[in-house]
Amino acid sequence: MSPKADDALDNLLMEKAKIVELSDSEEGGPPFPGSHLKRDVHPLPPWLTSPALNLFPEEYATASSDAFKKVRNECLPHLLGEDNQNLPLNKYGLPHLRREQHINFLHSTLGNLPAPYVALDAARPWLFYWGFSGLTVLGEDVMQYRQRLIETVRPMQNLQGGYGGGHGQFSHCAASYACVLSLAMVNGLEEVNRNTMWHWLGKIKQPNGGFRMAENAEMDIRGAYCAFIMITVLNLPLELPPSSPARHAGLKTFDDGLGEYIRSLQTYEGGIGATPGDEAHGAYAFLAMGCLSMIDAPNKIIPKYIDTSALLRWMACQQTQPEGGYAGRTNKLVDSCYSQWIGGTWALLQAAFGAGEQESSENVWNKQALVRYLLTCAQQPGKKGGMRDKPSAKPDGYHTTYALAGLSAAMNHYHYDTEAPTRSESGRLTSGFNWSGKSPTPEKMEKLGVEESDLVGYVHPVYVMPFKVVENFSTKFEKGGFGKE
Repeated sequence: MSPKADDALDNLLMEKAKIVELSDSEEGGPPFPGSHLKRDVHPLPPWLTSPALNLFPEEYATASSDAFKKVRNECLPHLLGEDNQNLPLNKYGLPHLRREQHINFLHSTLGNLPAPYVALDAARPWLFYWGFSGLTVLGEDVMQYRQRLIETVRPMQNLQGGYGGGHGQFSHCAASYACVLSLAMVNGLEEVNRNTMWHWLGKIKQPNGGFRMAENAEMDIRGAYCAFIMITVLNLPLELPPSSPARHAGLKTFDDGLGEYIRSLQTYEGGIGATPGDEAHGAYAFLAMGCLSMIDAPNKIIPKYIDTSALLRWMACQQTQPEGGYAGRTNKLVDSCYSQWIGGTWALLQAAFGAGEQESSENVWNKQALVRYLLTCAQQPGKKGGMRDKPSAKPDGYHTTYALAGLSAAMNHYHYDTEAPTRSESGRLTSGFNWSGKSPTPEKMEKLGVEESDLVGYVHPVYVMPFKVVENFSTKFEKGGFGKE
């Protein structure tokens, strides 16, 4: 065959072997392999579409806008489903809740800890409180830790009342709060000396109605919330001890002047600060609302002392876009812990609107966006488990516990019974015990993008722990006083 014929044959073969891409609409011939398989495409929610992501021109850059851009860029691939971090997905295209991994992680926080944790020596009660709280929210039984906990906290209880962060440390509201609620989770409240606790709380009650965190320490809303947690959990007398310095200002009970003090914490933005004149902060909004909700029905007491419309506006503005989580303060970055501090406050605010408004106010915040952020950005991938502030952060017990509580706030509905009594016959404050929870309907689960296995149990809107624990301590010390039950 001549060279010219060879070239002609090669050209013919090349022409016959040419691969031509056919459109999906062309008919005839064998189907392209795999063309019958359809990839699930889940539509993006409106806050993650192009118009919402390009609201502000990039040429006006500041240090704050650069920080926002950095966080946005680390979150968007997860939010859009472009990077699922090898996490198993549910039928809505979102990562499943990594329940077993989170349980294992929380158990690990209750064991031997690395040497750098010595810096948290004064915060030891918080470490076991976060571990217990997160585990119970996930349905784990923590009774295996009961004896260890009792032996750990016994030396922390001081003779003058209250608990310190460790043996020999001064009694402090935060440490006492964590110890008391941890004991509640293992049915160990009998370990608390209620009499000396009452006297110690009387010492930190202030003439202006507020509470110090410890004797001669700072005064802010944390002290009031922690104090009323212990008063209601332990059913302590509402009357101030005779030795309380607040009696010299004419105060007679622990709640005297407290509403006026809380009123002074609301800022021009509408949020709540730690002390009068401080910047509004998500955690302090929760503490103020929770404190009032233990004293009386939210629909009666909250509107009396707080401008609820202003607070609603401020809270709504803290939900970040496009992440969908919450920032703790104006112009700050998203952080998963505020899923509880602000996300958990919505139930209290909705209850403040009154019986007829609790259900109709369900849509005042974007629950779907919060769930998406927590499942896609806050879960630690890999074997370790745990939940984190944002994708660039590491998981810890604090963020795991409060991210799970935020998931519960977004997934479930909480209702306050406005007809229930707020005082028992013995004088116990019972307003905080009048809550109930309701699981999401199948329609709501679809809207949230979650399956049954992704659901988180009920977290009490005031006490931030499972309802079962609250039900148990609500019937303890029913007679009040300090005699034997």
